[in-house]
Amino acid sequence: MHKRVSPRLSPFFENLCTTVFVLLFIFFIFFFSFLLFHLIESLNLRDCDHRSSTMGAITFAFSSRQLRSTFMKFSNVFALVIFSETLFLLQINWVPIFHICLLLSSLLVLFFILKPYFLKCCPVYLVDFSCLRPPSYCKVPFSKFLGNASMIECFDSESIAFMVKILTSSGQSEETYLPPALHCLPPETHFQESIKEVHMVLFPVMDDLFAKTKLFPRDIDILIVNCSGFCSSPSLCSIVINKYAMRSDIKCYNLSGMGCSASALSIDLAQNLLKVYKNSNAVVLSTEILSNGWYAGNERPKLLVNCLFRMGSAAILLTNRKEAKKSSKYELFKTLRTQRAFDDKAYLSAIREEDSNGRLGVTLKRDLLHVAGETLRSNATVLGWSILPFSEKLWHGVSIIRKRFIDKSEEIYMPNFKTVVQHFCLPTSGRPVIREIGKGLKLGDREMEAALVTLHRFGNQSSSSLWYELAYLEAQETVRTGDKVWQIGMGSGPKCNSVVWQCIRPIVGEYNNGPWADCIHQYPNVAMDRGI
Repeated sequence: MHKRVSPRLSPFFENLCTTVFVLLFIFFIFFFSFLLFHLIESLNLRDCDHRSSTMGAITFAFSSRQLRSTFMKFSNVFALVIFSETLFLLQINWVPIFHICLLLSSLLVLFFILKPYFLKCCPVYLVDFSCLRPPSYCKVPFSKFLGNASMIECFDSESIAFMVKILTSSGQSEETYLPPALHCLPPETHFQESIKEVHMVLFPVMDDLFAKTKLFPRDIDILIVNCSGFCSSPSLCSIVINKYAMRSDIKCYNLSGMGCSASALSIDLAQNLLKVYKNSNAVVLSTEILSNGWYAGNERPKLLVNCLFRMGSAAILLTNRKEAKKSSKYELFKTLRTQRAFDDKAYLSAIREEDSNGRLGVTLKRDLLHVAGETLRSNATVLGWSILPFSEKLWHGVSIIRKRFIDKSEEIYMPNFKTVVQHFCLPTSGRPVIREIGKGLKLGDREMEAALVTLHRFGNQSSSSLWYELAYLEAQETVRTGDKVWQIGMGSGPKCNSVVWQCIRPIVGEYNNGPWADCIHQYPNVAMDRGI
């Protein structure tokens, strides 16, 4: 009997099948890793909206335009490699080196497809920045603030007692500042006083920024001014352009209504503009005009603004010029913007509205602290997938899956950002808010120091507070080359904007400059001794 021999494929088909199998394996490893990243990110984004389902998050991940584009690129590369491999195998004198070169070239092409997701382009540099040091006659000790308030007929005794309680527990010192219009009796809140305040807070920081960077007004290509509560006509941008006789082709943007997150949002806007306009300089001006925001009523949620917000402004110079890298302090590492305006409860937690007597004011509700925590958590979660090491991402991803499918009462693991970020600039919305944010991000007193000290010395300066915190870190000479600084801006809406900087040169001698020059020797001891 003849022994039955199993049929074998020809060497051509064996080589082709082996190649297809290897390429398919590589293809699916790359693609499904990318898909898993998008799926977990979509779960993070949808976790804030309790009405969405897990299937909705999966659909969201699969429908991502970025994901579809990447899949099409992978498919095209795969088809091209299979076609080329088939041609090589059909050759009579086929040499294995062609097979190896083809595999290596396909991996190289896949690397360039994924390169935009892992490597940044068009670096943006922070050349320098300037913060306002208000004149001493604008200081408002508690005694003066409460004395003036008690002489204003619109406040009753209960409102005065409430403001006393807020001031003493706010974490502010006796040396914060209010504009001259609010020192008057009664406070002058008409339009012309607000324009005077605009001149008082914006022009000095612009002059100081030009002096530091040795630039001229006509060197500026992009101007962004953010002020949440005051919007004039002509705009604040036009006021600045007119004062400094800037160029006729300057790109200017005036942002209002963005709350305390406006400065970080402006940095993100400037970054996007600098991607379009090459070899350009951009100036961001951040401030809050207080004279038109004074509340003259007796509703407690609106009185908080009178007690917490104080005078301040900052000017920041950004550029994408390659030659500016040597003189710049920081390189922009990452920006991220998220918001929760889709949620009615969050949307109404901080809103400008009239009281029962028709007086306009900003209402800060009791659940604002909880809303702020949720807003920050969603932002930090998405940011973490971009900057955190793999181990932190793994623990966080496992906790999300466990909460979704195993135990819904389980808390989602908050990654340890201190593994990649050395310095933190937190919102100065009040001592309880700073402590709550620090607790959520697992920060210690050292990481919260800049925010607590800035609140103590200058109060809550809205969007410009982030720059007073960075100025404090520089004055203490704690920022070293290679360190990363995370600025977190949180504002009404609510919205949360993150900006991560990387220090690219030694920063020394700043204790003689800026807003901290006359008091840096007092901190942090003064603040910590007083329980802040």
